[in-house]
Amino acid sequence: MASLRLSNLITRNLSSRAAAHRAMAKAALFADSSTRTRLKRYNHHIDKAQQLEARLADTAKHSAGGVA
Repeated sequence: MASLRLSNLITRNLSSRAAAHRAMAKAALFADSSTRTRLKRYNHHIDKAQQLEARLADTAKHSAGGVA
């Protein structure tokens, strides 16, 4: 039971962090900097969001699979 709660907490945290990085990526597009810098920041935050979402999918797969 406790591991299920921990799994939910981890899932929410990863999901929130991914959403935050997506928001930062969008904000980077409208920043007052050069196009190169904006693109670099956008790509960085999108990559980070994708990494977090991959961890989220992996966590969900392990919790649903009932790792023994």
